[in-house]
Amino acid sequence: MSGNHGNEQNKKPNLLFVICYLSSRSGVVCDLLDPRPMWPRTLYFALLFLAFHGLSIADELNAFTPPTPDHPLKVKVVVVAMFEVGADTGDVPGEFQFWVERRKLDHVISLPAAYHDVRTDGNGLIGTVTGEGTAKAATSIMALGLDRRFDFSQAYWLVAGIAGIDPNHGTVGSAVWADYVLDGDLAHEIDAREIPKDWPDGFTPLGKTKPFERPRRESIGEVYTLNSGLVHWAYELTRSLRLADNEKAQRDRARYHGFSRALAGPEVLMGATLSSSTYWHGKLLNRWAHDWVKYWTDGKGEYYTTAMEDTGTMQALTNLAKAGRVDLNRVLVLRTASNFDSPPPGVSAAQDLKDQETGHYAAYLPSLETAFAVGNRVASELLDHWKTYSIQIPGPSSGASPSPKSN
Repeated sequence: MSGNHGNEQNKKPNLLFVICYLSSRSGVVCDLLDPRPMWPRTLYFALLFLAFHGLSIADELNAFTPPTPDHPLKVKVVVVAMFEVGADTGDVPGEFQFWVERRKLDHVISLPAAYHDVRTDGNGLIGTVTGEGTAKAATSIMALGLDRRFDFSQAYWLVAGIAGIDPNHGTVGSAVWADYVLDGDLAHEIDAREIPKDWPDGFTPLGKTKPFERPRRESIGEVYTLNSGLVHWAYELTRSLRLADNEKAQRDRARYHGFSRALAGPEVLMGATLSSSTYWHGKLLNRWAHDWVKYWTDGKGEYYTTAMEDTGTMQALTNLAKAGRVDLNRVLVLRTASNFDSPPPGVSAAQDLKDQETGHYAAYLPSLETAFAVGNRVASELLDHWKTYSIQIPGPSSGASPSPKSN
């Protein structure tokens, strides 16, 4: 009888057991809520207090207070992506997803005037997506840069996205740090079927009457020169990184007989990037891009990659620098090659473009991996040594090359 009574008593719910069962933090707390008889009561309750107190401290450390104009977020690094596929996490990745997932950009700050909200880790690293094309890029960066909830006075801007690459200078999967950013839209154009026989193409600079006419006028947004010291520093920091690759990219390279740089493996490079909202393709336009870059950089720049947004981003940052909102000497543009900008021997431009659009870019995933790996190496270096880099811009000369305007 007494034995049965004892069993009934044991079936009654224990208060501590109920607390443990209802708690969502079951680990250490639940262990403490099941004290052994030999434990001194004082020790048990002391450990219980410390467990709850530790969880409370952890909550406070993980808490994020949204910034306000009166208490702005001190930004250290801004990651700028141009597109995302679907959600920011958990599906097919675009340019932003690896940053969100791997850098734990868990906190969302609404930015309704831009294409995409801002995400942050709460410790000075923020990121956003501009949308595709120069117009979306310019308006998104302006909306972000003028928002008084953010302090960009010492922030580094890191544009990191995919691009087409010139097979004369590199291969798919490679990463290219831009020394110049050029615009391919600011021009006159005549259909190539109607141009004079002695013209190489149908493009003429604004204010000129034939292609590449000299003297060239002052740029009104055709070319932006990045801080040479900072660009070289980023290149040297990342040049030895092993870059992602796959069989599809390797098969694509193998088609480019006679192009030694295209046949080589992916690597970190430095060169000019050409932006235009028109997605062009082919060896004749590749030749125009090469000559256009030479013209606007007075022979100093070499065309490497083609993309769609960077002059919009640079123009917005230029205006923001004039307004005292950003430091134009703290801007980096990284483009990673998802595809070639022109076809291999024996394939037409139309067929090659069709193959890209229907079969996706040969190095799409490797280029996304590389954009994160190379960009993150630089971002991590800046953040890990912020005490130094907040004051001193890294680079051989640490000097300011661009002024707050296009050259």
